[in-house]
Amino acid sequence: MSSAPLPSARSATRPGQRCALDLCTQWPAVEAEHTNAMVMDLFNERREITSLAVVEHDRPIGLINRDIFLSQMSKPYHREVYDRKSCIAFMDKEPLVVDAGLSIEELTRRTVEVGEKVLADGFIVTREGRFVGLGLGVQLMRIVSDLQAEKNRQIMHSIEYASVIQRAMLRSSREALAVMEQDATLVWEPRDVVGGDFYHFAQHEDGWFGAIADCTGHGVPGAFMTLIASASLTQALQQLGPRDPSALLAAINGSVKAMLGQSGGISESNDGLDLACFWVDSRSHSLTYAGARMPLYLLAPDAAEVLTLAPLRLGIGYADSPLEQCWPATTLPLQPGSLLFATTDGLIDQIGGPRRTSFGKRRALARLTESRTAPTAVFCEQLSADLARWQGDELRRDDLTFLCIRVA
Repeated sequence: MSSAPLPSARSATRPGQRCALDLCTQWPAVEAEHTNAMVMDLFNERREITSLAVVEHDRPIGLINRDIFLSQMSKPYHREVYDRKSCIAFMDKEPLVVDAGLSIEELTRRTVEVGEKVLADGFIVTREGRFVGLGLGVQLMRIVSDLQAEKNRQIMHSIEYASVIQRAMLRSSREALAVMEQDATLVWEPRDVVGGDFYHFAQHEDGWFGAIADCTGHGVPGAFMTLIASASLTQALQQLGPRDPSALLAAINGSVKAMLGQSGGISESNDGLDLACFWVDSRSHSLTYAGARMPLYLLAPDAAEVLTLAPLRLGIGYADSPLEQCWPATTLPLQPGSLLFATTDGLIDQIGGPRRTSFGKRRALARLTESRTAPTAVFCEQLSADLARWQGDELRRDDLTFLCIRVA
């Protein structure tokens, strides 16, 4: 029986990268001329050994699995027939054989190709074709699990820092909302650490501007879209000002399509956003709204029902949104004390309840009507509690953003 030294060279891997050599055990190999009786003795003496490589002139030719071997040799008369015969009788003639420098990633791919027998039998590690040692499938799975856990840790660290960036991007709008004369409350809850919803608020001498947006995707893809869409909105506001929501939506549409190459021809993406955009003129006491697949709700102090300002049912920036598309604006008088409410579909579409149906806008608007005299913070707390009860054990489907403002 032979056991080769474990070389340290890793020519096939990058410095610091783990390879097949890291999985080598110190188990011996058996020569092809060794008998089954000798293999039986070795298995009995070394109970930790689960497989044995069979070599010929230091080159592997097969692999003996302990459980299979003992099962065969325990059959009636097999000891008498096979004890003195070569151990190649019960070996696997096509084991997985890999070079010592093979990376763990490539080794994992090869293992998947060969199948689950590698998990039980292990694999043979060689250097220049000569036997180096045996690797165990369970060790490979443990290393792969550790590597994946480390990758996940690094990814989560990156995502958590991305959340810091996204929140910093939104900070000025939150600060603007906080210092407004209006009673205003915003709820913004990404489904994951980062999300695809964003908002924008700004106070001006003659009024204030607000926008709520829901970009395609959630998590990291959604967060990337918020950067693109938010930058487009900021640029449009700088060029056009805040008082014409219709013009702003058209400008954002062109900018997003240009950034994503969705202005014509073949594009690999088809992404965009839904947006409610509005301007409250404090001098004329009026509201101007334009929306892309996101309505704005208005509850006047003396109104019995909530008024829905309907959006154009066409998203912004998508491949099928025409470059010259116009999202028409609606302007109407705005009484002091009126409530404005807007939400992304993370609230409306959340599944829950006894029949696993969507939360729906009817429940949200009913809560708005019931809480019309309460501070907006109380209303938002109550609506969040309603949603939590409705959601129950269901998973959160999407990012959640909603806003309630009482106009001064």
